Amino acid sequence: MSAKIKVGVLGATGMVGQRYIKLLENHPWFEVTYVAASPRSAGKAYKDAVKNRWLIGENIPSGVADLIVEDANDEKKALGKCQFVFSALEMGKEEIKALEAAYAAEGIPVVSNASANRWTEDVPMLVPEINYSHLDVIAEQKKHHGWDKGFIAVKPNCSLQTYMMPIHALIQAGYPVKRMVVTTLQATSGAGYPGVPSFDMIDNIVPFIGGEEEKTEKECLKILGKVQDGKIVNAEYPVVSSTCTRVPVIDGHTACVSLEFADKKPSLEEIEKIWTSYKSVPQELNLPSAPEHPIVVRHEENRPQPRRDRETEKGMACVIGRLRPCNVFDIKFVSLSHNTKRGAALGGILNAELLKAKGFFDNL
Repeated sequence: MSAKIKVGVLGATGMVGQRYIKLLENHPWFEVTYVAASPRSAGKAYKDAVKNRWLIGENIPSGVADLIVEDANDEKKALGKCQFVFSALEMGKEEIKALEAAYAAEGIPVVSNASANRWTEDVPMLVPEINYSHLDVIAEQKKHHGWDKGFIAVKPNCSLQTYMMPIHALIQAGYPVKRMVVTTLQATSGAGYPGVPSFDMIDNIVPFIGGEEEKTEKECLKILGKVQDGKIVNAEYPVVSSTCTRVPVIDGHTACVSLEFADKKPSLEEIEKIWTSYKSVPQELNLPSAPEHPIVVRHEENRPQPRRDRETEKGMACVIGRLRPCNVFDIKFVSLSHNTKRGAALGGILNAELLKAKGFFDNL
């Protein structure tokens, strides 16, 4: 068996960074050998840097506990210690954008959870089952910046994972979607830690999450777009109207979706068949973090539910229920995904697995 690829985690002490550390424990392809965070954590052993605020499971993985945390702002510290990095940075967008580019310029690919580069035209925003072909833009990205080995790939906003695969499955089957109305019920963990104060969340719903509605309405068009002349050109449809809310759930984003097809309309039976048979490149390549069934359909009238369904397929499936006709559009349904797994760290790991399988880490 070949040696594992050495990886780093930027923002390793934060909630998403901790999730990366835990999920990469015993990963068959990757090994965490480098951790970096803010200057106030730099110089400490990882176990001391997260003392009293380790959130993911009972114990810190032993292989990482004694690693010395470096200053994430100094990209040169990573040289020779890891071959690529996962970015879970928490700072201003322009700062993140500049720092991720600095790592790439040093020959260290960046697989990012941050939103800073999602709208950069030559940076793929990946949902591996949907737009794996967007990896083609990386060659132009490297050429544009003069980077040799480094590059940047990102994942989309966590709430989109709740319904993008079922939408793509329908489009791929020949049923383009014209318009959608989406209402999200998003878990508190999506706000990071310590997130929304408990006094604001208990016995309450917050009907606004800054920036979420814009991401929900726009990011899907880039994901469904195509690579043209060295950049990603957005799709025209679907037009999306969204309302994003925060609800008192720890993990698991739910979305209530109503949609209208562009022309022909499949039956409910055909839609379910399209969804349950949906597979793509991650399943064909048998990537370690890929769900065997990316879309799971429940028939109970009261499912999906976050507590019952968020861990479906290792937390990587989109779980759908309540598929029915819509009196305004064509159909409506409720869907659920695990926002800190598929929507965050494990989704980022799946992106890295796709990049490895496609040879992007071969010469590091």
